[in-house]
Amino acid sequence: MLSIQIVCVGKLKESYLKSAIDEYSKRLSRYCKLDILELSDEKIPDKINSNLANEIKAKECDNILRHIKKDSYIIALDLTGKQFSSEDFSSEIEKISMTSSSITFIIGGSLGLTTDLLQKCHQKICFSKMTFPHQLIRVFLLEQIFRAFKISNGETYHR
Repeated sequence: MLSIQIVCVGKLKESYLKSAIDEYSKRLSRYCKLDILELSDEKIPDKINSNLANEIKAKECDNILRHIKKDSYIIALDLTGKQFSSEDFSSEIEKISMTSSSITFIIGGSLGLTTDLLQKCHQKICFSKMTFPHQLIRVFLLEQIFRAFKISNGETYHR
């Protein structure tokens, strides 16, 4: 069974998002072993300059790197990444699962990910050119992973 790890910066506080995450986690349990790891985010001051922003990103990304499973195929969610249709995303997960037993998705904090971390990733994906809260992207990601498994298995799922 494919192992999927989602490493994200920041803790969910909103109960409606936690409920959605719990629901998709339950649905995904028949298709993969899912592990969602929430890492602490760094405090961002109201007034921030680029040097401080880079320091904060570096701390968060170093922490992310310490938690990635060895030999996992790493995919970062990033605005510069490739956009997929749901069908293409499903095919991509199938293709990756033929060479790797583990996929790690990375969702950075409010300031994003460092260039160093992005270069360590096998792939970058983008759900939209619009900006969304990183907590909400977790729900989007889980829904699309679930949809990908439904597509791969020829099962019906609302379109």
